[in-house]
Parts: sequence; C-alpha cells; structure tokens
Amino acid sequence: MSASWKQLSLQILLLLVSCRHINTKTPGPTAPPLIPIDQLPTDVRSVALKGESHTEKVELLNPVNLTLECTWTGNQDKLANITGLWRKDGEEVKNSNQTVPMENDQYNLKRVFSIVNEEDLGSYTCEFGSKAKIDFVLAAPQIGDVRDKPIVSYLGDFVVITCKMEETKPEPSTWYWYKANGTDKEQIIAAEEPLRYEIKNEERNTKLVVSSLVEADAGLYFCGAVYAISTSMSHVELKVISFYEPLKPFVAIVIAVIVLVAIILLYEKSQSKKNITAAENGTTDQTNTLTQGETNGHGESSSMRQRKV
Repeated sequence: MSASWKQLSLQILLLLVSCRHINTKTPGPTAPPLIPIDQLPTDVRSVALKGESHTEKVELLNPVNLTLECTWTGNQDKLANITGLWRKDGEEVKNSNQTVPMENDQYNLKRVFSIVNEEDLGSYTCEFGSKAKIDFVLAAPQIGDVRDKPIVSYLGDFVVITCKMEETKPEPSTWYWYKANGTDKEQIIAAEEPLRYEIKNEERNTKLVVSSLVEADAGLYFCGAVYAISTSMSHVELKVISFYEPLKPFVAIVIAVIVLVAIILLYEKSQSKKNITAAENGTTDQTNTLTQGETNGHGESSSMRQRKV
C-alpha cells in the first residue's frame, strides 16, 4: 500500500513540475518573416532645389531600399566643391560627410537607405554646407479625419467612435483600437468583452462601439491603421456624463429667477409696511389736530357766553 502511495505522490509531483512550464498567456500575432535587405524592393525619390530649403513628404507602405537624390542649383558663388552630408531626425548619419563637386552648374548628393520598420521612418535631410538643405519626411499614410472636439455620451448609454482613412490613401491591411491608460495604450480586444465592445472594420473605415458606459470609459481612444511598414494613429476623446449634467445650466437659471423674485417680493412687502405706517401716522396727526381744534372752539364759546352775561 505504501509503495502505491509513493508512486502516486511521484506522479503528482511530476505533473506539478510540468505545469510550471506551460505558457498561459495568449500568444500575439505571428510576425511576418524578415526579408533580407538585399532582397527588398527599391524606390527612388529625387528633388531639385534652386532656393535654400525644401520639404518633401514620402509615403511608404512596405519595407524598401529607398534611394534619396538631392540636386542643388542655387549656389551663386559657383564653388568647385562644397561639403555635403546626411542627417536622420537631426542627427548626422555616420560616414555621410563628403565633398560634392560641381557638375553642370549643380551639386548632386545621393544615398540609399534601408527602410525596414517603423523606427527607420522619420526625417532624412541632405545638406549642402550651411547654404541649402532638403528634408525627406518618410511616413506611412496618415489618417486625415481628425476630430478636435470630444464625443459626449451618457452613463449607461452606448457610443459609436469612428475613424476613416481618406479615399485617396491606400487601404490599410486592418485596424486596431486602443484606450489610453496613463502614458500607455491598452489594446481593446472585443472578443474578450463582447458585451462591452464591438469593432467593425470596413476597408478604409473602422467603428468602435462601447456599450453600458461608465465613468471609467471616459478618456482618449486611439484607432490604428495597420500597414506593413508602420501603424498610423489618430485619437478621439470621449466624455461620459450623467443625464442631469445638461440640466445644470437650466437649474442655475431657475434658481437665479427664484432668488430674484423673492428679493422683489420682500422689497415690495417692506415698502407696503412703510406706506401703511406712514398712513397711520398721518391719520393720528390729523385726529390730534381736530381734537385740539374742538377744544379751542369750546373754550371760545364759553368765554363769549361769560361776556354776554
């Protein structure tokens, strides 16, 4: 009996040890296989500059080996050589400083950049000494439909938040929704809370439905248009209020009117009391005057009767 108990205990111990190595976290989406840099598609963007500066926006969807070409024809000094270099987000690109000769009354500067992921996007600048520069701003298609004013909804109600990519922009592969959580963004997984959230993606449009609103639902919501190179973000603010909130100005007006009417009634009442008091004082004075007159009249009559006798 003791041997069977020992065997059972050993099996339970082995089961517990094996369970410790089971990953209970929900796996994220599988990342696409990385393409070797030398096998990336290629693209070329060129800008010719006559003045001192220019900004060129470059919209990218996929990883690419991008050749940036700068041509400057605005040098009045006609120097035989000029110093050229490249910068990425203001920082000088390593080993990019070079001497650029004048050819056919112009200076040419060219460099190939491997744009593989979101970190490679940004501002690339070619500089011709301190006299001229061209900025290439690399980014995924941006969401143009930006809402400045917040969406207002009520406690216990539902709200529909929308995001839209312009018809002229490429269609994203999918959409994601996030909610601001302090300084971070927490992705909303509708399947985990189907009674609270619903996400509807339709080509260039996406909708987030939030039901049974509570105060904690207020805040910033972010929609993300997903492209192979990056995710373009836009945000919408949601305010959740009670049904009594819109009535507050009306209630304040009603209270102000009631106070004003009360003040007017009190004033009129006090004025009425003053008028009654004044009238009573006038009647008393008149009565006193009449009494004094009658007394004087009786005195004069008695004197006259005494004289006649």
